[in-house]
Amino acid sequence: MRVLILGGTSEASELGRMLTSAPELAPTFCLAGVTQAPVLPEVKVRIGGFGGIDGLRAYLRHNAIRAVVDATHPFAARMSHNAAMACEMQNVPLLRIERPEWKPEPGDQWVTVSDIKTAAHAIGRKPRNVFLTTGRKDLEPFREVTHHHYILRSIDRPDPTLLPQHVTLVLARPPFEVEDEIALIQHHAIDIVVTKNAGADATRAKLFAARALGLPVIMIQRPLLPPSLHAETAREALDWLQAVRHASTLRDV
Repeated sequence: MRVLILGGTSEASELGRMLTSAPELAPTFCLAGVTQAPVLPEVKVRIGGFGGIDGLRAYLRHNAIRAVVDATHPFAARMSHNAAMACEMQNVPLLRIERPEWKPEPGDQWVTVSDIKTAAHAIGRKPRNVFLTTGRKDLEPFREVTHHHYILRSIDRPDPTLLPQHVTLVLARPPFEVEDEIALIQHHAIDIVVTKNAGADATRAKLFAARALGLPVIMIQRPLLPPSLHAETAREALDWLQAVRHASTLRDV
């Protein structure tokens, strides 16, 4: 059974690795191409977009895709929307992997905001050293708030024309350890952390570090996504794919 995995998360990569041991499933692992040197599973890989809902629907039809797993980043709202619409129109089963959100714990000083622009202005008027971990695609609102110094962490080097005026770039790939996050925060005299509620274990350490050091965190809420069947783990997604295949086999008998 041909399946499409919309990747971009550790869960997607884990599912891709699992599928190498499931010869009854023929996966295509798709990435948008944002990360320059992604870690890829040993399955068929496709890099690049589809051209919106119609393009994705055509891809599903032309490649006889029988099931789709949306394992994109929780903030990849447009891709998730396109997947939901294309699968509904093409009558292809869809499952979205939704890792749990981070939740504040005792000692946390979170300010929860709805979007990137609100986060940039929530830092305040007093100049601060800001640990910015929102990704290299969401820098424009911070370019407009010029009285802060940003310590920007990114896997790949951003376009220099998109960087805030006062910025220190830290290139690093998760996972991160709490001790290293504490050392980084202290080295750069960071006053506040700005991040998205990605929910990933690999990047959670900065929240433990902020709590230990008594730093406030501006937490950006996830966007609303279309209703969908969902799972929390790659194992649950694999079990669902097997169930879809089994049901499809029974229909074909």
